[in-house]
Amino acid sequence: MKIVSEDLGNYFTSLGLPYPILLMNAVAIIELICGILILANKWVKQASIPLMAIMIAAILLTKVPILHTGLIAFAFNARLDIIMLGLLAILYKQDMKNVPFK
Repeated sequence: MKIVSEDLGNYFTSLGLPYPILLMNAVAIIELICGILILANKWVKQASIPLMAIMIAAILLTKVPILHTGLIAFAFNARLDIIMLGLLAILYKQDMKNVPFK
């Protein structure tokens, strides 16, 4: 979805990041590869690290500016990002040797 969405490309451009379209495509490819690795239960710990970095950058770039409107508005808009970051942290800390479905 990220690779074919022109609206998302315009949003990345509006953030003022260098090479926004290239960065958007790189983020999409990293998310796809790491997501597949996590789904396949292979290299889960290593795959969660770049995803956590992407989530932290997303929160800092898109959600922190909302803080000037209030903490409740920030918490509401950032709720899914914060939950995903927490779940990725749990995956990173989890001992994959004792997982029953491996």
